[in-house]
Amino acid sequence: MANGPRYRVKLRRRREGKTDYYQRRDMLKSGKIRAVIRKSSKNIQIQFVEALPDGDKTLAAASSLNLKDYGWKITGGNIPAAYLTGYLAGKKAVAKDIEFAIADLGLQTTAKGGRIFAALKGVIDAGLKIPVNEAVFPEEDIIKGAHIKNASDEILEKFAKYKKAKVKVDGVGKLLDKTISAIDKKF
Repeated sequence: MANGPRYRVKLRRRREGKTDYYQRRDMLKSGKIRAVIRKSSKNIQIQFVEALPDGDKTLAAASSLNLKDYGWKITGGNIPAAYLTGYLAGKKAVAKDIEFAIADLGLQTTAKGGRIFAALKGVIDAGLKIPVNEAVFPEEDIIKGAHIKNASDEILEKFAKYKKAKVKVDGVGKLLDKTISAIDKKF
């Protein structure tokens, strides 16, 4: 580590690789509401955050754990669940009169057609306007679970949550449609 009278230690979150302060500064200076999307291996969280001088204020939020209340029986870590979480978060935001947001994806690794962009598509389909290139969204059949249906039988036997929930792998699309209609009934 460098030392000397002119050396300045970087901020802790910068050193840990958790925050890009230049990107954050630009988003905060815009004054627009941010759609913060974060993922883990089993869940995805979406928050609509407004930057205030006293600190950030969360206006609406949803997690893939909330999908159980709307009939989603299987894991929250796949692309269909990410889309549904985005759709639920978008409906909550629209109910709170949020019409426009900018995407805050943080320092996560993003991939075209991945869970983060599936969640972003769900938010847009719920009625919000977010500037994004539509080429990064997953295809409609992947959102409906076609990639799960096409997996080999050996792999599918290991999906214990599907067995426990009594959902066949080719029934993910039907379950997705039922969950969307349950969310629409609530909002």
